[in-house]
Amino acid sequence: MKTVNDINFEDKKALIRVDFNVPLNADLTVGDTSRIEAAKPTIIKILEDGGSCVLMSHLGRPKGVQDEFSLRHIVDKVSEIIGVQCKFASNCVGEEAEAAVADLEPGEILILENLRFHEEEKKGNKTFAEQLSKLGDIYVNDAFGTAHRAHASTAVIVDFFEGKKCFGLLLAKEIESIDKVMQTGEKPVLAILGGAKVSSKITIIENILDKVDHVIIGGGMTFTFIKAQGGEIGNSLVEDDYLELALIILKQAKEKGVQVHLPVDAIIADDFNNDANTQIVDTAKIPAGWMGLDCGPETSANFREIVLQSKTILWNGPLGVFEMENFAKGTISLGKAIVDATKNGAFSLVGGGDSVAAAKQFGFTDGVSYVSTGGGAMLESLEGKTLPGIAAIL
Repeated sequence: MKTVNDINFEDKKALIRVDFNVPLNADLTVGDTSRIEAAKPTIIKILEDGGSCVLMSHLGRPKGVQDEFSLRHIVDKVSEIIGVQCKFASNCVGEEAEAAVADLEPGEILILENLRFHEEEKKGNKTFAEQLSKLGDIYVNDAFGTAHRAHASTAVIVDFFEGKKCFGLLLAKEIESIDKVMQTGEKPVLAILGGAKVSSKITIIENILDKVDHVIIGGGMTFTFIKAQGGEIGNSLVEDDYLELALIILKQAKEKGVQVHLPVDAIIADDFNNDANTQIVDTAKIPAGWMGLDCGPETSANFREIVLQSKTILWNGPLGVFEMENFAKGTISLGKAIVDATKNGAFSLVGGGDSVAAAKQFGFTDGVSYVSTGGGAMLESLEGKTLPGIAAIL
């Protein structure tokens, strides 16, 4: 796997696909800087070599050119984080972009305007990719968040950089971390799958059963498995179309020697809000009119034990409605257990939108081994799919 560490960028212009699709506040300032910070090591390496950086990214889902999605809004924040005042080109292709690149000196950074202001980007248009390719000597992909898209700037552009393409340090770390969970991790390997729906995690579950020793299932997914086994789940979230498949998964896991752990107790509520009446009951004995919104204390204790025995841990999805304080206990307890296991030498990977949000909200990000920057890309990797942006460089 060729990375920026294998190349000397002296007097070279690196065209870097970054993922600066960051949330903007009402006043169009950056709300969360983690994706910019994640790209910093790659950019610094190139600048220290004596090269310059041309950064390209998308932002949001614009329909044509829309100012609120302009990357000019993030220039000051990127400059502050990298420690270099960045230049800005108000287009990502054409004469203006080419002139701005031509003027770029070693040690300088240029940010191009939003790639998705051109519909050719998402269509993977070859002519557009060729126009982009004129803006650098070496192509670097450091955008895991878009690696699962066969877009012009991620998959098609590499055709114009034969022998002059590599991974950035962030993307290399993402690939290594997923590989650790799926291939090379020390056993026992534990996958924690939470979130609302079984349907969104089916392919992941089926793909990882050959690679893990334990699976913890939590969140709304729990109740499809509990109901499939004859439990009473009241008004809890359930996917009735997946009851049979839930039983098949449990059977497959047993045949492969994988232990599946489900919550044994739940914090239930009589309404979906933080101030609802609550009680703790057996997961399979939820009364009519009540719904499970978090796992209970006995489950948290069980799960902690399993986490602490594991040497490789994947956490994808929360165990309850953690956005509401009264239903966040299970997710917080799990996060603390993962941090403790990591301190004891386990490798822990947190990935997928909601689990990353929970890890940030409750302060776990510094205590785990790696927090993935890509939601959809991470899920597709775990499903065993080949990501176009990664395949293109390999």
